[in-house]
Amino acid sequence: MQCVSLSLFRFPSVAARLWVLGQMGAARFSLPETPGIGAWKLCGSGMGEGFTPVPNTQVWAILATWPDQATARAQTADAPVFRRWRARASEAWSVYLSTTSTRGKWAGTEPFLADADPGTGPLAALTRATIKPSVALKFWRRVPSISAMIGDDPNVLFKIGIGEVPLLHQVTFSIWPDAQAMAAFARKDGPHAQAINAVRQGHWFREELYARFRVLGDAGTWEGRSPLAQHRSAA
Repeated sequence: MQCVSLSLFRFPSVAARLWVLGQMGAARFSLPETPGIGAWKLCGSGMGEGFTPVPNTQVWAILATWPDQATARAQTADAPVFRRWRARASEAWSVYLSTTSTRGKWAGTEPFLADADPGTGPLAALTRATIKPSVALKFWRRVPSISAMIGDDPNVLFKIGIGEVPLLHQVTFSIWPDAQAMAAFARKDGPHAQAINAVRQGHWFREELYARFRVLGDAGTWEGRSPLAQHRSAA
């Protein structure tokens, strides 16, 4: 069963941030040599709740696919790229996912392979889009209200906005305790629903991908603890 990993790293110092900026080029040569790695992406992140066009130069991400969870955990722990990034970071966290559904493409490919749902654990949602330059300003004008809406939702366990190219490529990632909480946010009338309607009617995206995952587990901490700790306590 394919396993998807999202690894986040926090680099607070200016020197560390300059170092990881260079790694956005250098790691492209070493990541493909990592045993077992499939598709992979190096991403920056946004400020605030994460869903903004303003870059957060402290937080960077590696998204990757692996043949199974054991390989994902072993390589994100021991592979040279991941070890180098973790050594420079003040904090690092990896979440491991099994794809339950996916549609669309990412840079012309389908990186995620849907499999049988393990049926336990929180759910995660990932959306990735390439925004048409002619409507980028319209799109990002809507984002602050969406960001506030998801930030105020008491059910969301974790959320972040990442991307490969500022302004034109955006990825949203969020974790929810169950399908009901995820669906309730998606159906709720407000900025999120209005933005989706505008995107559909105006054909704002050149390319889209939507994927849903079952969360298999995590390693490390983010903001001093596991983002899944709240769910574990409730369970």
